[in-house]
Amino acid sequence: MVIEDIPTFQSHAISSMHSDLYPDAKATDTSLVEESKEENEQLPVYRLYKRRFTGLVGFILLGLVTGMPWAWFGPISTDSARAFHISVDQVNWLGNIISCVYLPVSLLVPVFCSRFGIRRCAEVGVVTLLISGWVRYAGTISSLSSESAYTLLILGQFFSAISQPIFQVLGPKYSETWFDLKGRTTATMVIAIANPVGGAIGQMISPLVGTARESILVLAIISTAVVPALFLIENEPKTPPTYAGSKASQSLYSLLCAMVGKVSPGDPAYMAPRERVDFTINATLFGVLVGAANALSILSAQYFEPEGYSDTIAGLFGATLLLSGVITGICTAPLFDRVLTHHLGITLKILVPISAAGWLSLIWAVKPDNTGGIFAIMAIIGISSLIMLPVGLELGAEVTRNADGSAAILWCSGNAFGIIFILAEGALRASATASPPYNMHAAFILHGVIVAAAACLVVFVRAKQARREMDERMAQHVDPNRNVEAMPMDTLATASSGQSIRSIEKEEKGSIQDKDDSIPLPDKR
Repeated sequence: MVIEDIPTFQSHAISSMHSDLYPDAKATDTSLVEESKEENEQLPVYRLYKRRFTGLVGFILLGLVTGMPWAWFGPISTDSARAFHISVDQVNWLGNIISCVYLPVSLLVPVFCSRFGIRRCAEVGVVTLLISGWVRYAGTISSLSSESAYTLLILGQFFSAISQPIFQVLGPKYSETWFDLKGRTTATMVIAIANPVGGAIGQMISPLVGTARESILVLAIISTAVVPALFLIENEPKTPPTYAGSKASQSLYSLLCAMVGKVSPGDPAYMAPRERVDFTINATLFGVLVGAANALSILSAQYFEPEGYSDTIAGLFGATLLLSGVITGICTAPLFDRVLTHHLGITLKILVPISAAGWLSLIWAVKPDNTGGIFAIMAIIGISSLIMLPVGLELGAEVTRNADGSAAILWCSGNAFGIIFILAEGALRASATASPPYNMHAAFILHGVIVAAAACLVVFVRAKQARREMDERMAQHVDPNRNVEAMPMDTLATASSGQSIRSIEKEEKGSIQDKDDSIPLPDKR
């Protein structure tokens, strides 16, 4: 040490001793004080807001009602055909039109959301839902010709097809934006199952409220009554709840490029080859299972009425499938958040074969006087299939690190397979001279074989939960005493894990706050 350095050294030493002896006294080194003050001012926090639950309620209510139109005409297809003087195939297209329009709309939702936010997307969904209800009801005016009435019914279903994907596709994005690791899967689950629950409720209500025309009026009233739920939904919290929630959303285009290998490893949207395989299998399984359930909802009366079951019983069969899965999903979702956090892949490998076996068994079970057996099979299919909704959506977000983009592709796949099932099985309907007339036995064979063939792909799923690993790794890094199971990230680099440069800069300085517990994140210099 040179002599000129002694005064500086003495000054720092005296300042340090003064701080130790008199902790309440002001520091004499102003540069250290200013640096500390600057760091504290720049430290954002990760925290949870209680109002996340009000938005969740809004998503659930709107998801319930937007799920009703696509299955509404299934149990009353024969009555609707007589009331409006149209064919049964034309009634089927009241459900098909929703699936067809759903395909492009679902892919546009992430683009619209990235530009305008969750709340503005919800506003569009509510407006189109309201329009659909009353345009559809306008088609029930008795003075209209059958062609005019059918045109208004189709137009109303068209608007329904715009509102439905909005509240489905945005579910994983909302849960990632507002919920932490202990509630994210549960939030995704309740939003995902709201739509099929709405379909089940619609199947039960439509044959019970009177004639086909009266049931359409009831649907319009329900669509109007749910509009205030929009005001429960907010765009995003001031500070994010998790590491993943702090990241800027990747675009759908970047996800599509990553899926075909057009993204370099240094790009935030990059997906490893094994991740691309996993997501492709996941999208196929998700699409087939959702499409199979959609076909059952729309064709329920045509499946079961030729075998001697009433339209009410046919509607209850579909409702049993959906509601049994809902009850199971409600019970199991918290387990995936807190106990089975790293077992999404194992869940798929157990439940998908059970679901496939259930669909295959319908080939022999759908026969006269077998009500109890069909109800049992519907419950088994519902329990094993409906759990796949949140599991599939979460797994898609895990391997892509793109919550809304992956959800859009998964739901688009489900509706595409639904269209295939409905059109193919409608063509396989037996003739009037068959025994029994117009039976759907050939359709059940096709249905079961496709689901079973797709289920074989589940053995190739690895299901590496990359997004959760990032969150747990960060939580473990900032607080080793925190009760978090950190998993190895052998193939996941920080710069190529799906986060943008803006999000990296934001995450480098911050803290995690849950209620009164605040943990500062490390400051990388």
